[in-house]
Amino acid sequence: MGVMNVRRRLIPTAAAAGAVALGLMAVSACSSSSGAADKNGEGKLDVVASFYPMQYLAEEIGGEHVAVSTLTKPGVEPHDLELSPKQTAGLGEADFILYLKGLQPAVDEAVAQSGVKNTVDAAGLTHLEEHGTEVGHDEHAGDKHADEHAEEEGHDHAEAAGDPHIWLDPVKYSEVAKGVGKALEKADPDNAAAYKKNTDVLATKLDGLHTKFEKGLKNTDTRTFITTHAAFGYLAERYDLKQEGISGLDPDSEPSLSRMKDLQKIAKDDKVTTVFFETLVSDKTARTLAGDTGLKTDVLDPLEGITDKSKGDNYIEVMESNLAALEKALGAK
Repeated sequence: MGVMNVRRRLIPTAAAAGAVALGLMAVSACSSSSGAADKNGEGKLDVVASFYPMQYLAEEIGGEHVAVSTLTKPGVEPHDLELSPKQTAGLGEADFILYLKGLQPAVDEAVAQSGVKNTVDAAGLTHLEEHGTEVGHDEHAGDKHADEHAEEEGHDHAEAAGDPHIWLDPVKYSEVAKGVGKALEKADPDNAAAYKKNTDVLATKLDGLHTKFEKGLKNTDTRTFITTHAAFGYLAERYDLKQEGISGLDPDSEPSLSRMKDLQKIAKDDKVTTVFFETLVSDKTARTLAGDTGLKTDVLDPLEGITDKSKGDNYIEVMESNLAALEKALGAK
């Protein structure tokens, strides 16, 4: 979750910078001084997205002016993605690449080697924060707790300091969307007005989603939730919840025996009712913990891919399903 140098030329003028504000500070690389990208035979930008949350942004903002493909097929766990030689070679033919540095090392390396002039690193469009297995009410205490577990479970500090799961916070995701919109305007100025309009529509949807989460999780019996994959640190911080992850930021890491004992105590002390698992990773550990503690199980989807098992057909629908699951598990009033 390859060091690369992609911050080349997507640097706005002083006037544009004022309009873009903080969101565009770290848009990675654009092409020449004009910023305009080439297009395919149908007059569309060929956009390659690294995985579903980036694909959703590209499709919603690009609309009819882009042709979007994704490197991570439905059902593939993004953290584990390995690119085929064909995929790596094909990446160089893209007009525009949208990815999230720090989540998929294979993609980071391939993008660095692609030579594509219009590349955008979504992680640079908002502020990354430090999350490990736990984050909640007390930000500093949460960081300390996260550091302790990161060390205990073998996660290095660099990983913890760069939690990439920004799309699970609608507010941060909206910041990213606005930066992506500006980057597409720069790459394809002929359709800039359409990209701006589509970005505004998406931002309104995400603001509405944020409001639903804020209201739905305002009053609950408990503020703590347990999940197999500690992907929900930003969501927990945004809505004043406390995430307790069985594993760390890497969904495939195995928890220690002491961590499992800690979780049993946390579940009892914080009146936790539910252990959440996800669709793309084994639920064995979650069910073991639930069985040991007499808790229920349910799905909390980190939205790294949409499959037939997803509780919704797109980002907004699955996030609303996540909200319903949290409301039920936390005893929302």
